[in-house]
This record gives sequence, C-alpha cells and structure tokens, in this order.
Amino acid sequence: MPIGVICNALAIAAGGAAGAALGGRLSDSFKEKLTLVFGICALGIGVSSTVLMANLPAVVLSLILGTIVGSALRLGERISRGGARLARLFPTKNEDGDSALLVTTIVLFCASGTGIYGSIVSGMSGDHSILLAKSILDLFTAMIFACSLGMVVSVIALPQLAIFLMLFLLARVIYPLTTPAMISDFKAVGGLILLATGLRIARIRDFPIADMIPAMLLVWPVSWIWTQWIAPLM
Repeated sequence: MPIGVICNALAIAAGGAAGAALGGRLSDSFKEKLTLVFGICALGIGVSSTVLMANLPAVVLSLILGTIVGSALRLGERISRGGARLARLFPTKNEDGDSALLVTTIVLFCASGTGIYGSIVSGMSGDHSILLAKSILDLFTAMIFACSLGMVVSVIALPQLAIFLMLFLLARVIYPLTTPAMISDFKAVGGLILLATGLRIARIRDFPIADMIPAMLLVWPVSWIWTQWIAPLM
C-alpha cells in the first residue's frame, strides 16, 4: 500500500487549500524562517540515509557519473520546461512573477530528489518514513506558495501522485533483483542528493539537483559491479 505517496499528495492538497485561505496574512519574515527549517530537515533526512552506504567508492562514482549524464541530457532544463508547460494550464494573478513561481512549485513537488528517492524506498522496502517526513514539510511549503498562487497549488498534487505511484510500483518490480549492498548504496546516493537539496532550500548553495537524479539509477549496476568484481580483488 503506497501510504507515503498518498499522504504526500494529501499534504500538498491540504497545504494549498490552507495557504489559499490565508492569502497574504503570513509575513515574509515568517516564511523565511520556515524555509530555513525546511532546509535543515532535509539535511537531517539526508544524513540519516547517507550513513547506510556499503561501498563508498561506488556511491561517489555513481554520483559523479549520474551528474555528468544528467548535465549532458540537460535534465534540469527539461524538467523546468515541462513545469512551464504545465504552468500554462493555470491562470495566475501576476503573469510574470507568479508564473515563474508556479514553475518552481511544480518542479519542487513533482521532480524533487526527496520525492523520487522516498517513493522508490517506499516501494522496495515498505519504509514510508521519508515520504511521511516530506509530507510534513510539503504541507507547510504548499501553504506558503499558495499564499501567492492560490488553490492551483492543491492541483499540483494530482500529477505528483501519478509520478510517485509509478515510481512506487516500479520499485516493487526491481526489489527482488537487488542485494542488500545495492539497496544501502542507493539509499546513500539518495541521502547525498537530499543533503544537496537541503543546502539549496536554505539558499546556501544552488546544487543541480535535477541533473543529479540519474545517479539513483546508475548506483544499482555500479554497486553490483563493485561488490562482485572489484572489492574481491582488494
């Protein structure tokens, strides 16, 4: 049962509705403080996942190669363009500022490293903790964005639900083909991407999160090759 995926979608829908009702009553100072808290929470989740790694060299290599692949494919730009196309379906009060913010919101909720990682972990092991933690963060994030954008933020829960459900179901197919070391290394790569996400949310450093996503695919074969062929030679 995709409990975490469903909870995450409901959190965005509820947060969007609450933010639309609150309107502009939340101060900029309050929003800024919450954003910093979101960042430190993402960092904490990332640390808890990173320490699970089984093969440090395989994790590092996967992250580097994955980012190279993502950059070559211009994955970040493609995701942003997809968000822009989806944003055109919804009217905004300020055609320039609100449209840009809506694109950012769509990408954040539908293509975040945390959501992709959490959905796959949830499907593989039934551990919904990452998505449940993300749901709490997204509830307040959606509320803040909806203060400017209105109820359209709640609608974003629908494509997000479809994407995360697909990842959840795909992970259940992949899980029987994996080893404990592969799973640990996958969680470590996801944890490093979450660390980068937290630093980006806190506006400490603007990491190319979307371009790093292919690392979560490459870590499977890299971890297996390292464990089966390279590690025994050392």
